[in-house]
Amino acid sequence: MSCILEELIKTFEKVRQNCPWDKKQTHESLTKYVLEEAYELVDAIESKDKDAIKEELADLLLQVVFHSQIAKENNEFDINDVFELLIKKLVERHPHVFGNEDPKAVLENWEHKKAEKREHFLDGIPKSMCALMRCQKIQDRMAKVGFDFENVNQVKEKLKEELEELEDALENGNFQDIEHEFGDILIAIVEYGRFLGINAEKALQKANDRMVKRFNFVEKSLKNEGKSLKDASLEEMDTYWKEAKKFDYEF
Repeated sequence: MSCILEELIKTFEKVRQNCPWDKKQTHESLTKYVLEEAYELVDAIESKDKDAIKEELADLLLQVVFHSQIAKENNEFDINDVFELLIKKLVERHPHVFGNEDPKAVLENWEHKKAEKREHFLDGIPKSMCALMRCQKIQDRMAKVGFDFENVNQVKEKLKEELEELEDALENGNFQDIEHEFGDILIAIVEYGRFLGINAEKALQKANDRMVKRFNFVEKSLKNEGKSLKDASLEEMDTYWKEAKKFDYEF
């Protein structure tokens, strides 16, 4: 291990031993931080802020070190085992780099090996993954074996069908059925996006950003009039909201 990595491990071991908060953490208690740091890294990458990317990479690396230290204390594995496994994976997945195999054949062989380890074809897609991302991942994998719509028009018809089924569920008033049909609509929307070459998770994230920026515009505009959000009527807020939409691609 290089000097800088040794220093990192020793520094964290000291933190783990002497900081009350760090000392009581477990794999389970840290799960939310792994997700948060990953999202913050994505935000930094999308903002093209090099300093922020470096900072978030450091925070994400901390999670790797943290979990490895917990595992070491539990006599499960340590950071060296993690590095060794990573090296092994890199070599196994790139025989065209470390050997003479064809890249396309390598990819097919790698996917075949992963499939052999699964009891079911859809195993291995994390349940903790964002719902939209997981949905698209499931659809992509099913499509690999031909379980897919033939064209985008079929997807549009499926979406219409699911909307009609939701209307029927609403008329019946059973919440479980309503939730069920609403979920099916979301699946159809992800499928529709997939056929249009759209990543549903990324599209929704961008839409969320637009929603925040529009509402910030509403708030700022009202403030310029000496009003707060609570003082404004729905009509006033909606007027500024519609004005903000004109600048969606300029924010």
